[in-house]
Amino acid sequence: MNRYVDEYVLPLPKDKIDDYRKLAELSGKLWREHGALQFTECIADDVKPGKVTSFPQSVDLKPNETVVVGQIVFESRQHRDRVNEKVMKDPRFSGMDPKTMPFDAKRMFWGGFETLIEI
Repeated sequence: MNRYVDEYVLPLPKDKIDDYRKLAELSGKLWREHGALQFTECIADDVKPGKVTSFPQSVDLKPNETVVVGQIVFESRQHRDRVNEKVMKDPRFSGMDPKTMPFDAKRMFWGGFETLIEI
């Protein structure tokens, strides 16, 4: 079965990792409760700046920051749209404002992807 995946990348100040972890745990709980199949957040361990492009360059990484990559898995794009609509209406999510996030939301990017292969 091919699945649909939302991927996102963001810069995270190193002194905000604990704050972000709490936000990620709540977010993961919300998405899973509303039907997402999987919710994963990863923090950079081996991501070096490139000559043309790289994870650090993609978010205009500052010296005191690291990169976070996240993935939410759904049955299909339609399933994703239904789950996201429920999450956005959940009162626990309503207090989340990009201006108060523990990272610069303007340098975050995301998109939805169809699965090419799944082994």
